[in-house]
Amino acid sequence: MTLDVLNEAIYNRYIKPTERKRTRAVGPEFEFPIFNEADRPVDFSAVHDMTEDFIAAFGFDDIRRDDDGYIYRADDLKTGDSISFDCSYNTVEFSLGKEDDIGVLDRRFGIYYNRVRDFLLSRGHLISGMGINPGYAVNRHVPVVNERYRMLFHHLCSYKNYGREILFHDHPNFGLFSCAGQVQTDVDKADLVETINTFTKLEPLKALIFANSLWTEDDNEFLCSRDFFWRNSLHGLNRHNVDMYGIEFRSTEEILLYIRSMSLYCVMRNGRYVNFAPMRLCDYFAAEEVEGETFVDGAYKTVRIHPEITDIEHLRSFKFEDLTYRGTVEFRSVCEQPVGEIMASAAFHAGLAENLHSLTHLLENDTVIYRKGYNASELRKQFVMTRVPDIYDRKELSNLLLTVLEIASDGLKIRGKGEEKFLAPLYPRAEGLLSPGRQMKEGLAAGKTVRDYAYEYGGYE
Repeated sequence: MTLDVLNEAIYNRYIKPTERKRTRAVGPEFEFPIFNEADRPVDFSAVHDMTEDFIAAFGFDDIRRDDDGYIYRADDLKTGDSISFDCSYNTVEFSLGKEDDIGVLDRRFGIYYNRVRDFLLSRGHLISGMGINPGYAVNRHVPVVNERYRMLFHHLCSYKNYGREILFHDHPNFGLFSCAGQVQTDVDKADLVETINTFTKLEPLKALIFANSLWTEDDNEFLCSRDFFWRNSLHGLNRHNVDMYGIEFRSTEEILLYIRSMSLYCVMRNGRYVNFAPMRLCDYFAAEEVEGETFVDGAYKTVRIHPEITDIEHLRSFKFEDLTYRGTVEFRSVCEQPVGEIMASAAFHAGLAENLHSLTHLLENDTVIYRKGYNASELRKQFVMTRVPDIYDRKELSNLLLTVLEIASDGLKIRGKGEEKFLAPLYPRAEGLLSPGRQMKEGLAAGKTVRDYAYEYGGYE
């Protein structure tokens, strides 16, 4: 297959959708850890009963079941909302259909969340706005029994086959206890390069106010451990699939070439996943045959496949600013947030996307964190740790964050929906450089417990 054919396929899938007129719609997704109040593994029967109750209450009509017959996803075809289980039944996810008013999304989410929270509480279980499941040490880390998650877990667990090609961690099950809050906004082609470049530069500052996945094991102290888990897993074997962009793009053609350098690790044949060693797209589509493995009759067997151009649909990118086939940029670097402040991240990104050029001007001329010898990726790695390096003035950091929030607020005012109210929780975070993860870290040192924060961040009274 020629590079011209591959380039055209990449363009049509990722760049062409940005040529239509941009809307102001926002689509958030929230992943919440489920854990047992009795410090025992999650009782999956309680989770399955909760799902049945939810569907009965809200009438979600597109239902998908795992190999054991349990519901792992249900969609409302009218709103585009869905409830699902991300990787395992230890994590419940709400994906909200896109709206141009975050207030509408907030009201729908509140109804869904309260129903799930109250049902699980009646069965001795909790959910909370935390980036690491408080019950990860006792929970059963088994994936949802279906084709997709069986393949994914098998793939991640094969990291030991790659020696020390990168500094792998020993938690291939991180997807079963790590939770994020993601949001998608429309982007048009004219602003695509600027959007990716500018929001990449913003990532270090986001860590200071959104970090909420405290992890102190493995001789590390991460306030946002999700970066580490993704980067140092098999997903990160090719750094172009994860984390931040190490370059500043100058054109959409350069974005296309970057996507071409990403790796593919699975495709589907006859309704079954075929998993293989990660291969760059340009290498995969240049090959006449690829050897992989597929799960059949309870075991994996070796198969050989011939690349097809439609296999590009199975590319999985985990970039912090992820260009999707929907003509959107999905912002993926934010840990799940406390429930009472759940729409802050969506409002933050929507406002900045609306006021993009002001944000670009601010960061291009910044000397508070930039022009000190570190690029954006290096800064992010510093700012996700529990200690902010002394070379950065805390007051200047705070003022810079407050300026970013004002740019976001101005953008939300342009949208004209009164959404700037959702930014309110971020101002004290910016003033004190106090992300939920840092607040938890300091609280634990003062005698509070993880359970205290589970209740607080879960909106329990």
